[in-house]
Amino acid sequence: MRVLVLCPHYAPDVAPTGTVMTAIADQLIAQGHELHIVTSLPWYRLHDVEPEWRGRPWRTERHGRSHITRVHPFPTDKSNLRARALGFAGFIGVSSLVALFSRRRPDVVFAMSPPLPIGVAGLVVARLRRAPFVFNIQDVFPDVAVELGLLTDRRVIRAASALERFAYRHADAVTVLSDDLRDNVTAKLGRQRRRPTRVEVIPNFVDTVAILPASKDNDYRREHGLIGKQVVMYAGNVGLSQSIGLLLEAARVLQDRADVVFVINAGEPHGRASKPRRQICPTCGSSTTNRSSDFPRCSPRPTSTSCH
Repeated sequence: MRVLVLCPHYAPDVAPTGTVMTAIADQLIAQGHELHIVTSLPWYRLHDVEPEWRGRPWRTERHGRSHITRVHPFPTDKSNLRARALGFAGFIGVSSLVALFSRRRPDVVFAMSPPLPIGVAGLVVARLRRAPFVFNIQDVFPDVAVELGLLTDRRVIRAASALERFAYRHADAVTVLSDDLRDNVTAKLGRQRRRPTRVEVIPNFVDTVAILPASKDNDYRREHGLIGKQVVMYAGNVGLSQSIGLLLEAARVLQDRADVVFVINAGEPHGRASKPRRQICPTCGSSTTNRSSDFPRCSPRPTSTSCH
């Protein structure tokens, strides 16, 4: 089967959705399917195109049964929604044209959101190429932006919600990560005159071969002075939707426990989420530390064995 994929991130980009999409693609290729992946030049880590990928607005690669086309992502500050929307629009417009003129007609078009408009782009490409359309939802927009207070203009919210419902209702299938997201999407579908959209729950996954429990006497603990400590670790994004303040409040409550260390292990935060720890929790003691690191995909992650 020939699968045409539209996604904002793909390896070696370190974005979480890029890691998920790369793992899905690897499995599809292993099963004998042929993929054309239309994505962006790597940019997530720096919020700018990585230095080694600069100089050209697009790149093409071929790896066995996969053909990858990377286009410029037009990156902007995450906290500036207007600029971010324009950047996504530029990326989606260019990637849509690439997908439309893909040499071989796909058997299915697969798009991963966010960004939400990529669903409409995938739908248009699927209809023009006469292929079914599968819409994969990693985050529900505009709900997330509204709940975080980033999107307040009612006209923009109405327009984004209409775009969201349109993409859901015209997709042949929508895949979500959990039962609550399925309920969210199903409620927005309403009564459909045409054949109802299938909404399937397909949770994200973890590689239980690459990630295994190991000894707590390891290089990471020694490097960061964690030997003999009880470690409470958060590993993941540091952004507006992660409620890091809750973790820091727990650290404040336990700041007199010399044997307890809270570790926030994440990449550098951006925009409004990037304020220093002292500004978020000025009373937190030395029991809270921050480690900024981006682990390459499929590399050993000793941090996961450092917790207790």
